[in-house]
Amino acid sequence: FVKQQDKRISHFVRMSNAQSLDIPEVLKEDDRPKWDNKFQYILSCVGFAVGLGNVWRFPYLCQIYGGGIGSLMVSFIVSLYYNTILTWVMWYFLNSFQEPLPWSACPLNGNRTGHIEECHESTAVNYFWYRRALNISSDITDSGNLQWWLVLCLAICWSIVYICTIRGIESTGKAIYVTAIFPYLVLTIFLIRGLTLPGATEGLVYLFTPNLNILKNPRVWLDAATQIFFSLSLAFGGLIAFSSYNSPKNDCEKDAVTIAIVNSMTSLYASIPIFSILGFKGTTGYWDCLDRNIISIINEFDLQDQSIMRDNYTIWLEFLNTTHPKKITSLKLRSCDLQEFLEQSASGTGLAFIVFTEAIILMPGSQGWAVLFFVMLFSLGLSSMFGNIEGILTPLLELRVVSKSVPKEVLSGAICLVSFVTALCFTLRSGSYWLEVFDSYAGSLPLLIIAFFEVTGVVYVYGIKRFSDDVKWMTGRQPNFYWQVSWRIISPLLMLTVFVAFVTLQTQKQPSYGAWNPKYKDFPMKEEKDYPAWILAICVLLVVLPCIFIPMVAFYHLIKRVLGRGKKEGT
Repeated sequence: FVKQQDKRISHFVRMSNAQSLDIPEVLKEDDRPKWDNKFQYILSCVGFAVGLGNVWRFPYLCQIYGGGIGSLMVSFIVSLYYNTILTWVMWYFLNSFQEPLPWSACPLNGNRTGHIEECHESTAVNYFWYRRALNISSDITDSGNLQWWLVLCLAICWSIVYICTIRGIESTGKAIYVTAIFPYLVLTIFLIRGLTLPGATEGLVYLFTPNLNILKNPRVWLDAATQIFFSLSLAFGGLIAFSSYNSPKNDCEKDAVTIAIVNSMTSLYASIPIFSILGFKGTTGYWDCLDRNIISIINEFDLQDQSIMRDNYTIWLEFLNTTHPKKITSLKLRSCDLQEFLEQSASGTGLAFIVFTEAIILMPGSQGWAVLFFVMLFSLGLSSMFGNIEGILTPLLELRVVSKSVPKEVLSGAICLVSFVTALCFTLRSGSYWLEVFDSYAGSLPLLIIAFFEVTGVVYVYGIKRFSDDVKWMTGRQPNFYWQVSWRIISPLLMLTVFVAFVTLQTQKQPSYGAWNPKYKDFPMKEEKDYPAWILAICVLLVVLPCIFIPMVAFYHLIKRVLGRGKKEGT
């Protein structure tokens, strides 16, 4: 494959040099669709790179820490569970029109004499997520039945993806104007509202106060590397697919820097409204804790109402602890520490469907804020799905796995239909456990391996000099010292280091998952369970499957080259 590409590029360069043309004639005859304008291309790449991880993974990390077919396989596997997350978002969006919000209070039991025990022992938000939305089982091996409401939402989500990707970039290029820009508008609205809430300052101070001690933990750097890989959508193939629809004479260096900067700035921008609202939630919880303790003290010591306030609570507590220590001990007062409430963090689905939804019900006009929030999440996820589908569609056509005579409408429909049927496993009662498996193993290590071979293949097989000449032909300038050092040394070395660290950390403990089990003795804490051997085999398969094509294709071309030499020597 590299050899064939080398011949094509060399031919293109000779054509342009000999005929003094800006674009080789071979490329002029290319009948592939093109972007309407450069902004549409940049917006599509930004929409693909900026996804749910910028909103629900990057803020969490801040909080706790202060090739070809291979890429096609990763895009396909990630699309399966990524659109399932949009299914959950769709379900919450549809329920956001109820007044009051269905996750704001626990439902009554069958006798209507009290609340359902599972909800009473946890929270209304947890109950709605684990029981009403997922109807989750207590073990990954207990699959249960398909949940019809999730199947319906999954069908709607894949139908929307199909409609938007029905003709590749010709249709996604139009939809991206809405799906990529709208989330920024909603984030700005949340930013303005969040900064006016009590506790917003405390949340932002917590966000931007670094914890230098934790930087010594290698897990921090591993999580940061994984985050940037997933956030920038590296090694998925979607960015390469989008870029292939540009004209050959394109400033790819400027595009790469622009997309990286916009993506990182979006993560920072999204963390400000998220943390201002989480600060409000933490402060509200802290105040509620103080109020409960104050009421207990006033009733126990028969004090006048409002004699103890939040401002003088600490003074009163110290005084009564000195004068009546036994009485204070008997009250079993909660320990109220604002820092602890701010540290109650969650990542991914936990942030979106538990922590943030709990914060929303505390805000005036919670119904409207819930609708806005889930529409924003859906737009973010949908724009990333465009890149995932393009990362499947383009290789199928360009590698001639599927004939180009097949209409794009049919091919896109087949991809979405196969993906929908396969993703039905995530609508089972054990579906969220399986989604965690796919996310942990298919969306992390394979990306690192594929990116490593992409860089080393270009630099040390194709040749850094030839690649630099190609970039110069495209941009009009030679890649500078920074790019040369990054490609040759820094990037391969960093990826190799992260790979070794990842494997080392994974082998130090038995892979496990947290199960939601109402019968667990420490409920509502999750019960930590080890994965069975057959599930561990699937985990290994999810890592190996996308990567196995790299040595397979290399071996195929090696055999082809050896046989070709044998025929020449024989003649």
